[in-house]
Amino acid sequence: MPPRRPAPPTSPSSQPARGTFRKRYDDLETRRAELVARVRALGEAGQQHPGYKRALKLLNDTFRKSKLAQRLAVLEAAAWLIDVLERLTTTL
Repeated sequence: MPPRRPAPPTSPSSQPARGTFRKRYDDLETRRAELVARVRALGEAGQQHPGYKRALKLLNDTFRKSKLAQRLAVLEAAAWLIDVLERLTTTL
């Protein structure tokens, strides 16, 4: 069996600061709450659009079923959809 090479030393400054799991989780939940508030603020004109239900589904069902690493992408997709809905409802 060939000899093992020792692992290269890693310094704390060379790795990006990701924060603890709990901090990342809380940050994502805070961002989700902000987006839910934006969706709710669309009013009746926004609620009539089919994208309204999809945005809520992204923020609730899809977000909850996703792993922590994927939740940021789900929130970005929901934010994009909410931006579109806000533009549509203000022009109507």
